Amino acid sequence: MKKILVVLTFFFAAIGAVQAQDLSKNAIGLRLGSNDDNGIGIEASYQRAVSNDNRVEIDFGWRSDDDGGIDVDLYKLTGLYHWVFNIDGGLNWYVGPGASLAYVDTDIPDIPGVSSDDNDFFFFIAGTVGIEYKFDIPLHVSFDLRPEIGFDDATDDLEMDWGFGVRYLF
Repeated sequence: MKKILVVLTFFFAAIGAVQAQDLSKNAIGLRLGSNDDNGIGIEASYQRAVSNDNRVEIDFGWRSDDDGGIDVDLYKLTGLYHWVFNIDGGLNWYVGPGASLAYVDTDIPDIPGVSSDDNDFFFFIAGTVGIEYKFDIPLHVSFDLRPEIGFDDATDDLEMDWGFGVRYLF
């Protein structure tokens, strides 16, 4: 009876090991997101595995616009936690919570008697849901949706930012 229990224990441990994600320890690349009034556009992206099926992602994005002589620079740092689930082979889907901090610098043309600078920080609660494919080479591509809600009068509505990512795995 003990031999059967030992064999069954090893059998179920082997099944669990085969189904583990074995995420790459590190990934670095770009996330190309929506570039509408609220989207950041391009972000440098870094992912770090914290276990076989969980990881953290840190993205830094920037955007510069010149709208009718008003120069707007936007910088945004986003941190996300991913729970990763395998669909088949190199195809995974993921979901998780996160937060963002944004800095906006607005330069208004010189008008006598009017302030020419407006700088603000914004905080967002974010989430992510996405799908990714890991190739046989050290590269994966992803598509995700990132809902965000801000905490002040200018950003207090729900915004949906989508993105396409390409990352080198190492």
